[in-house]
Amino acid sequence: MSIGERVPRRWARPRSPHAGDPLFVYGTLRFPEVLNELIGRTPELEPAQLPGRRAAALPGRVYPGLVIATGAVAQGFLLHGLTSAEWEILDAFEDDEYDLQPVCVHAGERELYAWTYTWLDPVALEQWSPERFAIENLPDYLGRTRAWRRGLFLPSGAV
Repeated sequence: MSIGERVPRRWARPRSPHAGDPLFVYGTLRFPEVLNELIGRTPELEPAQLPGRRAAALPGRVYPGLVIATGAVAQGFLLHGLTSAEWEILDAFEDDEYDLQPVCVHAGERELYAWTYTWLDPVALEQWSPERFAIENLPDYLGRTRAWRRGLFLPSGAV
């Protein structure tokens, strides 16, 4: 399926993701350690690219925001096999400055639809670096993620 082709009917209007829908991750959720803290496991990670977007550094934050950028390609991974409970946890983890949107990503030779969290506010031009994050911020970020997860209460009862 290419970007110009008709969007599948179940993707035609905003909705919540279904269990099993892929999630394109480009920032902190690309790290297995972060996923383990949040959902207790690392789903299958498949390298993927999202044309026309980039992971932008956010002022005063260690995590990025995905923004529109003509000619750019955001590098990341597709998470496969997320359960409804895991989607609920990840959605609670992302703050209100993100919007969950369907996008068409490239994974190997395939183009497919996935969900991703996009940044809503204006950002600086600096590119976010996963390598720099891993060296400078990952251990502290894992501790804060662990504390956040311990305090999470979901009305659905998802664990």
